[in-house]
Amino acid sequence: MGIRKPAWLEALYAQKFFTACPIHVNSKKNEKNICCLDCCTSICPHCVHIHRFHRLLQVRRYVYHDVVRMEDLERLIDCSNVQAYTINSAKVVFIKKRPQNRQFKGSGNYCTSCDRSLQEPFIHCSLGCKVDFVLKHYRDLTPFLRVCNSLQLGPDFFIPNDTGDDEMTNETPHSTVVDSDDPMSSGSGSSGSENMSMMCTGFVRKKRSGLYSCERFSSKVHSEEDMATSMSRRKGIPQRSPMC
Repeated sequence: MGIRKPAWLEALYAQKFFTACPIHVNSKKNEKNICCLDCCTSICPHCVHIHRFHRLLQVRRYVYHDVVRMEDLERLIDCSNVQAYTINSAKVVFIKKRPQNRQFKGSGNYCTSCDRSLQEPFIHCSLGCKVDFVLKHYRDLTPFLRVCNSLQLGPDFFIPNDTGDDEMTNETPHSTVVDSDDPMSSGSGSSGSENMSMMCTGFVRKKRSGLYSCERFSSKVHSEEDMATSMSRRKGIPQRSPMC
């Protein structure tokens, strides 16, 4: 391979992230925050289903710069001597250089490419700085690359549902689904006259699964027999005892 960089590394460094996806302009959460390493392009969460069998690397944002998790990046390239930062209990690495002009250097470690102050024992402040350092001194990046045939997004990554079920704007709060086997959905049929009223509220929807459920808070069924028992009965005519 020599001094050439792999295509996925060039794409990770050159692609623009956190911009609107041109394919899903009218969709919510359409920022491109994923790099498809096989297609060498940046995609948004709505594009994941097309690239689901490809190697996908999630890109995050930290202090206005693009970063990736070190755990994911180490499966692709050796990240030793690159300083990592902690975000939400996860270590991340900056992708691009962050030049910092210094007229006077004090004691301590500084980045080999951009003179940024670093902690011990790190000598690179980003992935780009290490790659440039390796190519400058060794002229071969091959020993630092790692074979990675599969790289998927984390389980906490939210993938939108493009079927339209994730939008609740077109549904009324009275939308329900009633099971046909439910005894409340069929009348008694014994008297021929049915007087049933069902009140169904408390609409519950599971967003990702697209399932619906309806909780019954009260249901009343009245029949002629119930009404007959509730009516007051007329007393009969009192019988006098026979006169002696």
